[in-house]
Parts: sequence; structure tokens; C-alpha cells
Amino acid sequence: MFYPQIWTRNSHETITNICGFHYLCSLSVFMQAELDLEKGLEMRKRVLSGILASEETYLSHLEALLLPMKPLKAAATTSQPVLTVQQIETIFFKVPELYEIHKEFYDNLLPRVQQWSHHQCVGDLFQKQASQLGVYRAFVDNYELAVETAEKCLALGNNRPLCVLSSVLSLPALLYKPVDRVTRSTLVLHDLLKHTPSSHPDYPLLQDALRISQNFLSSINEESTPRRQSMTVKKGENRQLLKDSFMVELVEGARKLRHVFLFTDLLLCAKLKKQIGGKSQQYDSKWYIPLSDFTFQTAEESEPLPIPQAPDEELDAIKIKISSLRSEILRERRANKGSKVMERLKKKLSEQESLLLQTSPNMPLRVHNRNGKVRVVSDFHFNIPAHAYSPCRLCISELHISDLIGLRTFSLTSMELQMLTNSCVKLQTVHQLPLTVNKDEDESTGLYGFLNVIVHSASGLKQSLNLYCTLEVDSFGIFVNKAKTRVYRYTTEPKWNEEFEIELEGSQTLRLLCYEKSYNKAKMNKEDGESTDRIMGKGQIALDPQILQGKDWQRTVIPMNGVEVKISMKFTSREFSLKRMSSRKPMGVFGVNISTVTKRERSKVPYIVRQCLEEIERRGMEEVGIYRVSGVATDIQGLKTAFDTNNKDVSVMMSEMDVNAIAGTLKLYFRELPEPLFTDELYPNFAGGIALSDSVAKESCMLNLLLSLPEPNLVTFLFLLDHLKRVAEKESVNKMSLHNLATVFGPTLLRPAEKDSKIPTNPTQPITMGDSWSLEVMSQVQVLLYFLQLETIPTPDSKRQSILFSTEV
Repeated sequence: MFYPQIWTRNSHETITNICGFHYLCSLSVFMQAELDLEKGLEMRKRVLSGILASEETYLSHLEALLLPMKPLKAAATTSQPVLTVQQIETIFFKVPELYEIHKEFYDNLLPRVQQWSHHQCVGDLFQKQASQLGVYRAFVDNYELAVETAEKCLALGNNRPLCVLSSVLSLPALLYKPVDRVTRSTLVLHDLLKHTPSSHPDYPLLQDALRISQNFLSSINEESTPRRQSMTVKKGENRQLLKDSFMVELVEGARKLRHVFLFTDLLLCAKLKKQIGGKSQQYDSKWYIPLSDFTFQTAEESEPLPIPQAPDEELDAIKIKISSLRSEILRERRANKGSKVMERLKKKLSEQESLLLQTSPNMPLRVHNRNGKVRVVSDFHFNIPAHAYSPCRLCISELHISDLIGLRTFSLTSMELQMLTNSCVKLQTVHQLPLTVNKDEDESTGLYGFLNVIVHSASGLKQSLNLYCTLEVDSFGIFVNKAKTRVYRYTTEPKWNEEFEIELEGSQTLRLLCYEKSYNKAKMNKEDGESTDRIMGKGQIALDPQILQGKDWQRTVIPMNGVEVKISMKFTSREFSLKRMSSRKPMGVFGVNISTVTKRERSKVPYIVRQCLEEIERRGMEEVGIYRVSGVATDIQGLKTAFDTNNKDVSVMMSEMDVNAIAGTLKLYFRELPEPLFTDELYPNFAGGIALSDSVAKESCMLNLLLSLPEPNLVTFLFLLDHLKRVAEKESVNKMSLHNLATVFGPTLLRPAEKDSKIPTNPTQPITMGDSWSLEVMSQVQVLLYFLQLETIPTPDSKRQSILFSTEV
């Protein structure tokens, strides 16, 4: 905003004060910059001190390795040599040279760190050390032969110097130290560069040293990595990779991203190192369990373990950032701007998507070995549904029993473990995290709208069972349960023929799970007191926009563990599903203005709203996923017809109907209002008000806007709001938090006018609306959540209860 300049007789003094203020601000900024630089350079000293300590340890290992070399060389010239000169040179090849290189480096670095100043230079020492990596090349090329020769000599048992050395620290482990040092030197340089200002004289020298080290390490990895599909283990056995994927592991209360590899004889968990300069990937082994010792812990066998979970609001904030970044990337792509801007945005998007992936999972899978040496509590990113179903458990169960019987317990040496971990780079089948930033530009970002699914029947069962199915769809990579069929009792060919309407928000996959219902009261889940049903199978189908483009039903079969479930699907985009249209039935309630309905009924709140909420509060407050889980579509349509025709038996129908169908009827009523509850006119103001950063201004704006609603809209909303707060009070049982409820009702109660909507009208792209729509939906969720979180909402009428429950106009 522009303010005119007003001159007074004190203007000169004012200008002087302003100039002084700006000088102080500039001085403050300068002092802060100096302080930051000071801290950075202090960190540089700490890194160098750590390098010195590491070098000291490494030199002691090289000294231990050289300890038997002198007596062995002396004995080699006698008439009874312990080892030949050639054997000695093979085992200790280039070790003396490595010792001299690092001894010189340590001796030169130590005084510089001891006489430290922020202008001290050390880059020349690292550059010189990097230029001598050719010695390591020769050592690495000879490494396997050195280990083989040493093991043969130790097996003879008459080599006292080598045997003494092996009793303290295995000779192969000592010989591996220089190999491991090559990797560490690259990481050390990366850390040192991080805390060296670009203006420092060391910076270009360290960059050059890092470049040489990375190129050297890359060439070593390419030459030493085993074959892609299998690797040889002891006694000529063949170890093959069966499956690999990413997971989130719970480590001392913190979530860590891991890559797990299931081999024919063990399960290996590794940490993916950060890639430097676009070079090849590397792994650090975290733990492994031989399959012969591998066991799962069930909920009954293990103690309850609290899994730290981020609040829904925090996850929502991450999703908003992701949607915003995707939209920005799309704008940059359309504008054909520079790749640097695009790369920066993609990097930010990758960080946010990785954070969401790491923060979201909350279903634990406990694995450990039988002797108790390793006990891991893992939080898998395999989107495990209820009852601890996981791909890891399934994959291990797919191994033949005969394969597992022949396995014996074993322990890998540090060298074997390192070789196995290095092999994972080329053995891996899953190369990237499941992030949209890794997808091709023309790949779909998912569907937005409504998916009607009919679950017809199942076949292939070997025995009669009590069966039901659940339907799940993904949103931002996380699967959510959306519908559940009735239990079909004691049959081998269940025929449900039930239709459900499922809301999609960027969904790409429909997942169907088939369960056997447990009526055994002895099998109770400790946490929620519900019986534990047994999962029979899981299958999924990709939601292909091209296939679902038409208006006709698409029939398909989903196979799962020998069982086949027949379903039909039909998709309706948001462009059409949320299009508000007035009803052709003047005396109906669906698609009729709320003011018309309340005036006709002589009530403050529509009868349909009061009836549905009353029935849900009577028997649905503890229903898991109430308002989120879809009811059967035919039941919903039956209730809609009953309310539209003023059927006197509607209350009897509701008392006999699944409570999810009643919740679905209520949502359908609000969705089909010709104008949303928060009105077309006020919607942009609500969207702007929720974005205000000042809390006082936000509260004032939001409350004033709310009280500006027409009276029927306001009173109906307050009536619904009180109910939703009572639902959230039962969150521990029904799993519906205020945030979950806001996610369900926000896009239904708030909606931009059709002329202001960001929904594309291009008929060739009606269903993959992407991130502009995501941002709009999230804004709607935030508005409703704001009112849900307010303890009280003051109204002009002090008799609020009389307003809510009055039946008079």
C-alpha cells in the first residue's frame, strides 16, 4: 500500500534517525554474517580433528598389518623359510607404501590443526593424497589374491607370526581396511567441503581432490561389483536375490529410510548413501538375518510399541507443499524456462515427497532372529493394511519349505558382508523411491472424481468360509480403506453384487483385499478389542485413465492367491460429479435450495440432516471409518428416493440399514445442493481468509464470513459442526480425527462457482486434473478444520441451542 510523504519541521531529525536505524540494521546483518562464518569455520576445525583421529586409528591398523612382515621377510632368506618371498609380497602388496602416504599426511596435518586459525590452509595435503590413489588401485587389484594367499598360509597352521596376528584381528579384516578407506576418503572430503566457504583458498583444491576420489571410487565399483542376478557363496552355493524394496525402519524412536534385500538364504537391510556428483549408488549394511533364524512377531507375542506419528495437520502441510511445487514445475515447463530453475524445483519436490513417504507409514512389522541377537521393529512403506499383511511376509512364505529346511544358521565376516552389500548396487530391481518426481513427464498424476465399483463374486475357494472384501485406493502414495462388503456366510462361491461409490484424490490404484471373518471371541486384538480376521488374499488394478474414459461399466477380474474376484468399474470426473444441478422434483429435498426445504418443512435444519445425524449418533459413533467408508450404493439411492418422496417409513428403513449407507446419504445431500453450504459468493473470501498468517486477523475474518451466511446455511452448518466434534471425541475407536472429518466434508461444503473453478474443461483431459485442484481441495479442508478446532463459535443469538433445535420458522 502507498502512503503519501508528510513533511514537518521535524522531518530532518526523522531522516537522520532512519539513516541511523538502517546503519544499525546493516551492521547487525554484517555481524550476523560474520558470526555464521565463524561458526562454519569452527565446524571445519572439528571435521579436521575427526579426520586426524580417524587417520590415527587407520595408521594403527596398517602398523598391525605390517607387524609380521619383517620377521617373515627375515625368515624368507634362511634355509627354512616360513613363507616364500613371493607369498610375502602378495599378502603385503603396497601396504608399506600406503603406510608412508598416510603417515606423511598425518604428520603434516597435525601441526596445522594444532596451530589453528580460520585462514589455515589444508587443501594442498588432501590434493596430494588424492593424487597418490594409484597405490590404492594396485592394492585393490591385488586384494582378492592377497586374502586367498593369507588364508591358505593360515590353514597350514605352522605360520606363527600370521597366526598370532589372526588371533587378535582377522587378517582378511585387516587387509580390508585400505579398501574401506577409499570410500571413507570421499565422504570425508564431502564433509570438509560442506564447511569450507567457497571464497576460501582451500575450496578449489578440495573440489579437485573430491573429483579425483569420486572418479577413482566409481571405477573401482564398476570393476569389482559381482554379476547382476546371482553371486557365489561358500561351498559353491548360489545366493539369488528374490525381492527388494524400500521400507521405513523405526530406530530408537526415529524413522529411517532403508532398502531391504531378500536373498535365498538371508534378509539384508541396507542404507542408501546419498549420491555425490551423480555417481553410482552405494550402500551401508545396517543388519542381516539368516532365513534359518528368521521369525515374525505377531501382535500377541510382542509388547505394544508406540510408533511416533506426525499429526494429520503436519502431513497435510507437506501435501500442500508438494501440490504447490508440482504446479510450479508445470508452469515452468509450459513457459520453457531454464533447466536450472526446473532442477531446483524438482529437488525441493523430491525432498518433500521423501519426507511424506518417510513420515506416513504406521503399521509395524516386527522381525527378529531366534537367538535374540537381532530384534528389529520395522515400519514398512508397503502400505500394509490391517492384520499385518506385508509383501515381506508373503515373499518369504513363497519360498519352498524344502528350501528353508536345508538352510543352516551362519555368520558373515565383515568382508563377506561388505562384498554382499556392494553387490546390491547391481542386484537391486527397485532403483528409485516411489516418488512422482521420478516419473516421466507424460505419466498420469492420478484420477480425481468418483469411482463406482460393483463387487460381484469370488471363485476358486477350496472350502466354505465366511468372507468379505474391502476396497482401498491410494492418495499421495498412502492407501485408505474406502468400502467393505457384507460378510457372505459359509460358502465357496460368495455373490455380493454390491455397488460402492469411492472418492478419488489423485488415485492411481484400486486395491482389493479378501478376508475370512473370525467369530472366535478368544482372538481379540489387544489394542482395539476387535476380532482378528484372517486375510485370504490381496490384489490390485491400475486405474488407467484411457480405459476409464468411457461412460460404460468396465468388467474385470482381480486374481489373488488362487482366488478370483469379479468386479465392474465406472468413473465420473469431478467436472461432472460435483456439478450442482437443481432438482426436477419441486417437492424433493436432493438438489433443492436449502432455504426452500427449511421453509417448506417449517424448520431451521432440514429433516434429512436431523434424521441422518440422529441415527449415526445412535449407533454409528464407534464405527471405524464412519463418513470415510462408503456405503452400498443401492442402499444410498433407496434412502434418497425415500426422502425425495417424503416416505413415512424412512425412519424404519434407516434403522435396518448399514450405518455407512446413512452417512453416504448425508454426504450425497450436501454434494447435490444447487449451491454449496458456504455459498458461491463467499467461497473466495473463505479461501483468502484461511491463508492469512496473522491469527487475530484470521479469526476475525473467518467468524465474520461465517456469520454472513444465510440463516438456514449457518444453522445447518453449526448443527453439523457440533455433531462432527462429537464424532471426533470417539477417535480412539472410530479412527476419525477432526482432520479426517474435514478431509471428507471440506470439498462437499465448500466449492467454487463453476465459472471460478480451476477444473479443466478440455474434453480430452477431463479426469487428471492434478495439482491445481489438489491445492483447492486442501484449502477447503483447512477452512472446515479451522471451524472444527474452534472451541466455541459466538453467534448473534445467545440462545444457540434453541436455534439449532427449533422447528419453527
